[in-house]
Amino acid sequence: MKTISIMNHKGGTGKTTSSINIGAGLAKKGFKVLLLDIDSQANLTEGLGKGDPELSVYDSIRENKKLPILNVSENLDLVPSSIDLLGAEMEIVSKIGREQILHKLLKPIRSEYDYIIIDCPPSVGLLTVNAMVASDTILLPLQGEYFAYKGVDRLLGIVKEVRDNLNDKLEIGGVFITQINPNRILTKTIVEKLTEDLQDKVFDTKIRINVALAEAQLQGQSIFDYAPDSNGAKDYELLVDEILSKLN
Repeated sequence: MKTISIMNHKGGTGKTTSSINIGAGLAKKGFKVLLLDIDSQANLTEGLGKGDPELSVYDSIRENKKLPILNVSENLDLVPSSIDLLGAEMEIVSKIGREQILHKLLKPIRSEYDYIIIDCPPSVGLLTVNAMVASDTILLPLQGEYFAYKGVDRLLGIVKEVRDNLNDKLEIGGVFITQINPNRILTKTIVEKLTEDLQDKVFDTKIRINVALAEAQLQGQSIFDYAPDSNGAKDYELLVDEILSKLN
């Protein structure tokens, strides 16, 4: 099994949309998948129609309780988040082994899943470090924009620090471009520059701008359930195929 963190320190990169649809795409192919929402905005939880859960990952982190798992659809489960998670980093900062909390919570259930996908907060704080310690692989969604590109080196440096000090098995699985307009010259330039710098770490699949992706989350569905013939569904299906090819 593999645990994959989808992370970026910048909001609006398509991180949560990608977590939902990569997880749903893997489940659609018959893999048993757990989505874990550790973002206090709980957009992944809301985007799967599971808002306002009775228990969330916050309760497990705070009280060392077993993770609350909700079934979303065939082969797809969710550990929900809630706004309560907003203060979690302050609560655990003084705990011994604070970087290992998520790793320990996942340990009893790892064997039940083929893939665990962690949707990280849009920051590199203690929760994101926990996700990296618990993960085998990091995937970075990036917009094809100049400022998104500028932050990549720092992100990769943080991943290296975690690998050197806390999880020597952690790998950078790759970078994929989201919300792309293939006709924009700037987008093409950024993609070319990223590919030049990161080479085979950049996925060939690009996620095009597609309104159905946002509409699907408003309906609490993956793109495969909401609009299976849309460009969004086609792009994420290709991305899932490429992830399976690269990471296995």
